[in-house]
Amino acid sequence: MMKTKTFIFLFIFFSIAAHAQKADKKLQKEIETLVQGYNGSIGVYVKNLKNGKTVAINADTVFPTASIVKIPILIGVMDKIAKGELGYEQSVVYRDSLLYAGVDILGSFKQDEKIEIGKVMMLMLTMSDNTASLWLQSLAGTGTRINQMMDSLGLPNTKVNSRTPGREAIRSQYGWGQTTPREMVTLIEKIYNGEVIDRAASDKMLRLLNRNYWDAVSISQLPPYVTVFSKNGAVDESRNEVLLVRGKESLYAFSVFTKNNKDTSWNSSNEAWELTRKISALLWNHFEPKDKWQPAANAAKYN
Repeated sequence: MMKTKTFIFLFIFFSIAAHAQKADKKLQKEIETLVQGYNGSIGVYVKNLKNGKTVAINADTVFPTASIVKIPILIGVMDKIAKGELGYEQSVVYRDSLLYAGVDILGSFKQDEKIEIGKVMMLMLTMSDNTASLWLQSLAGTGTRINQMMDSLGLPNTKVNSRTPGREAIRSQYGWGQTTPREMVTLIEKIYNGEVIDRAASDKMLRLLNRNYWDAVSISQLPPYVTVFSKNGAVDESRNEVLLVRGKESLYAFSVFTKNNKDTSWNSSNEAWELTRKISALLWNHFEPKDKWQPAANAAKYN
């Protein structure tokens, strides 16, 4: 009995020690200081993909995804393509019934116009087109099938709620989708490593995630010559981003998720967006201390 207790104690001790060794304590304190006093709920997860060190602040708390749910939808569509059930260059026919009211590009299409699935995917990710996204969610086999894929990837908290049977109640709390900061970084890391569907599918997803039109927040704090794979999402009380950054010497991923935001404005000085910019800049300077690039003084007029 004593040996069993000793083994359990040692197992717990070394597990805690191993976790502590993976934490970037200096960076953790810097980000904790940065987010202190935020007027809302915030979660941050950072992972240095070269040495595995992390920063975690409410990293396992569930947040609304807003448009970041489009990454799980992307995976659902790519799986259908990989299985030959859909084609990347396959033409599909737009119907007025697909329209999601807003300012989407696809929503300006006329009834019975044709478009390739690959272009619909581009609109979903590059422009964050909601009409395109809901269409692709349906083509992917609905949220039910996408959620099964998230479970198979070990991401139990990453879910599509909208238009998904049985998730109506939780949709009222989290909206279109939900995830945690840790799970979304894990997902984009898996894509980068070629672990989602297969290497070819993962590579294609990376190319699509490398063309983000919405670059006025985290991406604006990164030099234009680095490689960035990203998706962002925003509704009134929630502003979120996930990025994987490959710099000159660095390779890291991070996510910032917020909810219950007091500042629900849509101008560039929104509190969540300003804080996210600061986090992105802090991370770049931490991981690339030799690179002295800074955003131009007049950059804001292009955002």
